Amino acid sequence: MIFDPIRKLFQDELLAQFEWLEHGFGTRAAGPWLGEAEHAALDQIHSDIVVKAEGTRGRLGSGDALVTDAAGLMVGVRTADCVPILLADSRRRAVAAVHAGWRGTLARIAARAVDAMGREFGTRPLDLVAAIGPAIGPCCYEVGPDVAGKFAALAPELAACRGPAHLDLVEINRKILAEAGVPEARIRAAGLCTSCRAEDFYSYRREGERAGRMLTAIGVRP
Repeated sequence: MIFDPIRKLFQDELLAQFEWLEHGFGTRAAGPWLGEAEHAALDQIHSDIVVKAEGTRGRLGSGDALVTDAAGLMVGVRTADCVPILLADSRRRAVAAVHAGWRGTLARIAARAVDAMGREFGTRPLDLVAAIGPAIGPCCYEVGPDVAGKFAALAPELAACRGPAHLDLVEINRKILAEAGVPEARIRAAGLCTSCRAEDFYSYRREGERAGRMLTAIGVRP
């Protein structure tokens, strides 16, 4: 990850190579670095719903991933421990912003976004770059056996869980993207835990209801 000290954002090294692309992973210091009228967003509901943004800014309904190939339109998601994922098609110049909490991860929202890009823009998974941003790490994300057991198909080591377990949502989403056909060499994870790094990130697990939200966004430059 590359840190931009001016805008207080993190950027992915692979995505940053594309001159036609604008993106950023928010931090506490960045604040709402794009206004409501400056990007497309969703009422996030921890689902597998993907919405196509065709040029309209503001709230576009309910869901947890936005896809677009419209030049000049930023699409974004808000997180405070959940996994933010940005996708960019290096051939078609299409992008996606994905919000993956544990329910969205279980519903394979990242793979749904890959599928939607294929349907809408002709995206091939092998042309995608996937950047997984700061999120709560397994060091801090302990869940009960009821939640852990739901992930047996995605994380077989949790199949026999009878007590609390540490869930690695970042790694599970990496596997989901790889299974969807994104080349592993083109999937990058920030490796930054939002719960550990209180000075940099909001964390719902650490701060509860008073936690703020960080904006992660991506778009094709006009």
